[in-house]
Amino acid sequence: MDPVVDEPVPIKAIPLRRPGRVIAAVVVLVLAGLFIYGAATNKAYGWATYRKYLFDQRISAAAWTTIQLTVLAMAIAVVLGVLLAVMRLSPNPVLRSASWVYLWIFRGTPVYVQLVFWGLFPSLYKTIVLGIPFGPQFAHFDIQGLSAAFAFAVIGLGLNEAAYMAEIVRAGINSVDEGQTEASVALGMSWSLTMRRTVLPQAMRVIIPPTGNELISMLKTTSLVTAVPYSKELYGVARDISGTNFQPIPLLLVAATWYLAVTSVLMVGQFYLERYYSKGVSRKLTTKQLKAMAGMAGGGGDAQ
Repeated sequence: MDPVVDEPVPIKAIPLRRPGRVIAAVVVLVLAGLFIYGAATNKAYGWATYRKYLFDQRISAAAWTTIQLTVLAMAIAVVLGVLLAVMRLSPNPVLRSASWVYLWIFRGTPVYVQLVFWGLFPSLYKTIVLGIPFGPQFAHFDIQGLSAAFAFAVIGLGLNEAAYMAEIVRAGINSVDEGQTEASVALGMSWSLTMRRTVLPQAMRVIIPPTGNELISMLKTTSLVTAVPYSKELYGVARDISGTNFQPIPLLLVAATWYLAVTSVLMVGQFYLERYYSKGVSRKLTTKQLKAMAGMAGGGGDAQ
């Protein structure tokens, strides 16, 4: 007869008490509640005016214009930034120098000053002629007769942002192991083909997160295009409306609400894009991978 073995008494784990965290959370919640209550009962905020103009047609149209400015400027910045980054890493000294000078100028001067310059561009150049000197001309543009404040705003924002995107792309390229480049060269690939097929696709994991941040920053930087001058974007329209009803605070809150809404959507898109390009890097398995492993394990059990 086997001897009776007493079962071990289960350990009762008692979590550590952290009163400091509870006190800090209570203080934060009380302060937040007091601020919300004070703002809700303060007539100076003009909540009635805020509700009136929150979904006003002029505001929604201005928000769409702001999105267009952001997308077009970032498209220019990404394409030109990749080109500048590749030029910085090129073995050609002329290309390296030209890229460095571009970054030196556009990173060294404020974006507001650059936008003012683009607003004065028609004063510097009356016309632009494309063609061969003392030869045939292919195109002729009358700058002063051209109402292109929107185009100049996009160009100004895009060229400024390209300088920062170039550094982001260059950092991403440098993060790729040199062995990848050496393997591509061993396969007979040219330098440009190596960049397109081997280096840049792997660098996207490092490039995407800061690019998403720059996109969100660009959305807010569009409020500076009044320097061009161009006032049909979100902040410009809100300012124009507040100039007629003399209630700037509720209109600023309206503009801030729209900026927050668009920024939130961009942050969600950035999250999924980062997760897509980080496949194979994180050790944490996704739900799809766990299901696939469970299916393989079930199939193996059946086979046995």
